[in-house]
Amino acid sequence: MSTEKNRPASPPRDLRALTPRVIVEELDRYIVGQRAAKRAVAIALRNRWRRQQVPADLRDEIAPKNIIMIGPTGVGKTEIARRLARLTAAPFLKVEASKFTEVGYVGRDVDSIVRDLIEISVKLVKDEEQHKVRARAQEAAEERLLDLLLPRMPARTTSGAIPLPSAAPPEEQGGSATRERMRAMLREGKLDDREVELDVQDTQQGMLEVFSAPGMDQIGFDMGKFQSMLQGGRGGAKRRKAKVPQALELLIGEEAGKLIDMDKVVTEAIFRAENAGIVFLDEIDKIAGGGSQGGGPDVSRQGVQRDLLPIVEGSAVTTKYGVVRTDHVLFIAAGAFHVTRPSDLIPELQGRFPIRVELEALSNEDFVRILTEPENALTKQYQALLATEDVKIEWHDEAVSELARLATRANERMENIGARRLHTILERLLDELSFEAPALGGTTVPITAAYVRERLASVVENEDLSRYIL
Repeated sequence: MSTEKNRPASPPRDLRALTPRVIVEELDRYIVGQRAAKRAVAIALRNRWRRQQVPADLRDEIAPKNIIMIGPTGVGKTEIARRLARLTAAPFLKVEASKFTEVGYVGRDVDSIVRDLIEISVKLVKDEEQHKVRARAQEAAEERLLDLLLPRMPARTTSGAIPLPSAAPPEEQGGSATRERMRAMLREGKLDDREVELDVQDTQQGMLEVFSAPGMDQIGFDMGKFQSMLQGGRGGAKRRKAKVPQALELLIGEEAGKLIDMDKVVTEAIFRAENAGIVFLDEIDKIAGGGSQGGGPDVSRQGVQRDLLPIVEGSAVTTKYGVVRTDHVLFIAAGAFHVTRPSDLIPELQGRFPIRVELEALSNEDFVRILTEPENALTKQYQALLATEDVKIEWHDEAVSELARLATRANERMENIGARRLHTILERLLDELSFEAPALGGTTVPITAAYVRERLASVVENEDLSRYIL
């Protein structure tokens, strides 16, 4: 049963301002090129907002237009889908299709896609709700931490007996002046080196949960309570020692958990997973069979496709949070399709991915743009990393051009791994500088074309050597 009727009054995100043009501009900040793919996902995201505006009787009839991205590795397929989800705080799950096998073979069952998606959605909504109550949770956690820092020893009476604990407020029991001084020291960070011992909820997964079979969350058995019984009824509480800052964060998390309504969180999480969830199916070309009529790998590949089909078409999956429908989850599939083609997928699955976009291989000019234009460009990342050691890197334009040329050449001579080649090349280029950075504080290092050639040219030109290093 869909949870749309029980949806909270306020939507998780207002998509009105996210027009397709604005979405593409946002993606351009992090991803170079691939205009066709960006337009396709922008329209798909905008259609989600449009669907919410149509009459209710027609709304459930409008299915998402799933997308297949075709292109070599390292050209931005995953990043486009991930950035799209971040724009709207949508639950996002990336899975490799090759990890699944049909029923009867060793591997994950496809229903785990929905179970993982709802787990991500619950955590997403829970984090948002905890952020809203963080100020109140911090106040309560601070009081608990002060109680640990200021233990109250009951005073003996004249008869020598120890009186019962007082019901007076903590500030009256421990002395308000002392407590406020300690509070000021806590907020100023003067107690950060102190260690306290506290009881916290054990968040680690129990052995029973780790080794339980897929789908065990469907049978209505409360594993948490069972584990609690095995732990002697302690409710999962664990005694541990921690520094004051870490202890404060642990206590804030516990107090925030007490302040939020988990029923409301689950309701909103199911709605968001059903209506805003994005599943990125990577390596879908690996399960595209070649149409073999006999046995062998193609049997299992086609079996996976047939198992995926109900999830993509729209089905109800039972999870520990309730029934989750996949009718309006957006599926974005991706693959290189070097050996197979989208037409090698079974016809029913092909029909559920009506939009096909081809991503272009990256050129030398694209590498230059990737190194300079995005907000998270690798050159900017290395500048920020070495700046922590008080070492300033100055990237010269000709050095960036030389890096792009060497990356292009390496991709041509070996396997084309797209922009990922830049990671290996830059690590090789800055290996010595990164190692010596602590001793170079206060210096400025210009990265010139000569600097790049001196450290990389011989490696790139030597094909045997480059295969091991780049």
